[in-house]
Amino acid sequence: MKKGIHPEEYRLVCFKDMSNEQTFITKSTVKTRETITLDGVEYPVVKLEISDSSHPFYTGKVKLLDSAGRIDKFKNRYAKHLEKKP
Repeated sequence: MKKGIHPEEYRLVCFKDMSNEQTFITKSTVKTRETITLDGVEYPVVKLEISDSSHPFYTGKVKLLDSAGRIDKFKNRYAKHLEKKP
């Protein structure tokens, strides 16, 4: 490793998956404003939308999305822009 390019201010940080409320603690240099208390210890918290505990690749569960509804919303939102083209 090159010297002088890696941060040295590692601290314990809690990462929280907001889709299933699972948390895990690891060392990180990420800056956070929020904190969480786990087992009587206060940690800075980083909120994640998805992690290995909720991602379909790791869980084996497929989450169906309403793709038809999303396409209709897109077409309705941009219909006036699409009509202008010849």
